[in-house]
Amino acid sequence: MARFPTLAPPVRHVLWVDDEAELLEPHRLFLADKGYKVTTATNADDAVEMLRRRPFDLMLLDEQMPGKRGLEAYREVRELAPTLPVVMVTKSEEDALMREALGVNVRDYLVKPVSPRQVLAAVTRILEGSRIRKQAVARAFVDRFREIENERHGALDWRGWIERFDELMRWDVDLAQSGEMGLYDSLRGLYPDLQREFALFMQHHYPQWLANLEGERPPLSIDVVPEFVLPVLQRDRRVLLVVVDCMRLDQWRVVEPVLTSLFDVETTHYFAVLPTATPYSRNSLFSGLFPGEIAARFPDWWGERDDETLNAHERDLLEAQMKELQLSIPVRYQKISTPHDSDELERHISSAIGADGISAFVFNFVDLLTHGRSESSILFEVAKDEIALRQLTLQWFQRSALLSLLKEAARKKVTVVLTSDHGSIHCTTPATVFAKRDATQNLRYKFGEDLRAERPEQALLFPNEDALRLPRRGLGANTLLAVQNTFFVYPTKLREYQSRYRGSFLHGGVTPEEVIVPLALLTPKG
Repeated sequence: MARFPTLAPPVRHVLWVDDEAELLEPHRLFLADKGYKVTTATNADDAVEMLRRRPFDLMLLDEQMPGKRGLEAYREVRELAPTLPVVMVTKSEEDALMREALGVNVRDYLVKPVSPRQVLAAVTRILEGSRIRKQAVARAFVDRFREIENERHGALDWRGWIERFDELMRWDVDLAQSGEMGLYDSLRGLYPDLQREFALFMQHHYPQWLANLEGERPPLSIDVVPEFVLPVLQRDRRVLLVVVDCMRLDQWRVVEPVLTSLFDVETTHYFAVLPTATPYSRNSLFSGLFPGEIAARFPDWWGERDDETLNAHERDLLEAQMKELQLSIPVRYQKISTPHDSDELERHISSAIGADGISAFVFNFVDLLTHGRSESSILFEVAKDEIALRQLTLQWFQRSALLSLLKEAARKKVTVVLTSDHGSIHCTTPATVFAKRDATQNLRYKFGEDLRAERPEQALLFPNEDALRLPRRGLGANTLLAVQNTFFVYPTKLREYQSRYRGSFLHGGVTPEEVIVPLALLTPKG
């Protein structure tokens, strides 16, 4: 396994501007002893001239000097060196000055008298903080990696699977952000065994959970509203429910920090029903029913049509679930699938959340991005792997109507339940399947007669729809679900499917990435 680098960091150059330069000698010597080279200037004009001649890594700037004030000089500094971090050092304890300094993006603010240790802490945090954090992540992972390897073949219950997968996703995000790609590759090397063991776990336990819903089992899609939304409704009489279609746990982890200034964030997890595809998992979420129960109870809303039309009645299903829970409350529902939908939501953001009841929103961007990779060579290259997909998700979120909606919820002190309906998996391995002509065309799950995979370890076969609580399709109908990073191909279209779908992010199968779904309770601060 790759190790973290041990090369000594380069010498950092600090420019300290203060009219009492002779008093700074103990500080300069202390910083020099810690590896920093400090150059001093006694006035702002000299400091600006020094910056014109050579670059510095950081500036310590006194505010109260004869002639030009520190903040006046700061504006010239910004023009010469826009990215130079500046720490203001001053005798003044006035709040107005501190706010003015921080308002123009001064990186830190120290009030004299300061000790050499205080100055060192500020300088180190700014110049070395990122490197130190990266090294800390690397050391922590190296220590933990051996334990994970020893633990990975131990038997887990559903709680253990959530804990293991959540930990691996945290390491996945942290190692990628720290640039430790050697260690990141070591982590990814654990995933094939993880996915294989999870499939075996689900093959055995999932039908048992569905056969005995009162027994020991994880929260499922059917439990999202009664277990997580209902308590907020009973307490506050209103709630915002947000479903981000096809959002993986690691995507949520990079989005989560954006919200911590607005909300207290509590993240938990549930298991998406199988198949982990929108027509099944999201309909179950909004209805509180399994797909087979939806088809039996609401046949007009669920015919065995094209899957794309099966989510046309989500508001109706949510209203029916509210009645089943004996709640007579307003239900608002909106799906955001196009730029026009986003613009409309932004324009009416102040009235988007109801005064009472449940306001439900579905955001389809992540799902559209995931599926769009298969159709666009440019998008396929931009979102070429999990790291790139996370970054695109974060960039979208930071400028999205969803973030505007969440800010409005925070302003109105409305609690939010934010979740997804399923995740996705980066598929690189074709799995040849054999089926009759009437089998469905999905790449990670299929229904039909005489279904089988050429290699049985690449798929789970369920011969009875009742075991999965799916709609009945007639005698002899089976369900085939992909495991690990496989996608289904037919022998007659092998080359076509391989060239088109290899490397795609797909869903509908049985991996932790698709099944274990994040659910966050966002409580407005203050």
